[in-house]
Amino acid sequence: MNWKKIMAVGLAAVSMMAFVSGCGSDTKTTNELPKKIVVGLDDSFPPMGFKDDKGEIVGLDIDLAKEAAKRAGMDVEFKAIDWSSKEAELKSKKIDVLWNGLTVSPEREKNILFSDTYMKDKQYIVVRNDDNAIKGKSDLAGKVVGVQQASTGESALQNDPSGKTVKEIKSYADFVSAFMDLGIGRVDAVIADGVIARYLMTKEPGKYKIVEGTDYGVDNFAVGFRKDDTALRDKINGILAEMKKDGTADKIVEKWLGSSADLDKSDAK
Repeated sequence: MNWKKIMAVGLAAVSMMAFVSGCGSDTKTTNELPKKIVVGLDDSFPPMGFKDDKGEIVGLDIDLAKEAAKRAGMDVEFKAIDWSSKEAELKSKKIDVLWNGLTVSPEREKNILFSDTYMKDKQYIVVRNDDNAIKGKSDLAGKVVGVQQASTGESALQNDPSGKTVKEIKSYADFVSAFMDLGIGRVDAVIADGVIARYLMTKEPGKYKIVEGTDYGVDNFAVGFRKDDTALRDKINGILAEMKKDGTADKIVEKWLGSSADLDKSDAK
């Protein structure tokens, strides 16, 4: 009887050790970096991420993400998503990362874990080149203004006094469509990121212009992760800092913007 009791106790101890060991493995696994990351993006946001003439997704953020994934030893896949549903896509694990000129904001920080800032930009008023009537925010009164749906420009205009005086705020699925409507006069102005405004202006010289001397504030671009993916965030932070320090980030930004002046190198030590 005593021998049976001893055996029972021994088996129970072994089972408990296996259980604890198994739990430890699970915990370790959640902290491991993935072998592959799926990057969610708006594929109509040049020069950050967009489809070229061959239908391939290219852009400034695409190049940065590819280089970062390579240095991390990860595969990377790029997936076009509905930008207005980006937080839901991230939370549901349909994607792992948001890397597409994503602006940091207090509202977004409630649901997204952000990397360090890698670029700085501003929201500008863009008009047709022959329009000299709009010289500032006050001149938007009674005008139809285009924005990208769920963009920083949309919220900036809605929260600014000038947004209360416009005739209509027209939301678009992407900036390319907004600029097309601006070009044919369906909207009077577009509130857009400086990076996309400057890029599209180079593609159609003399068609658009930025209203100088006025903007809707500075935007900090960062990579977005799920709130509990701190290990992945920390890894990407370290790699981005390395890329800034060794000049790789400068070359990528210069390739798409002609200058790396917008690159934030405060974390490149």
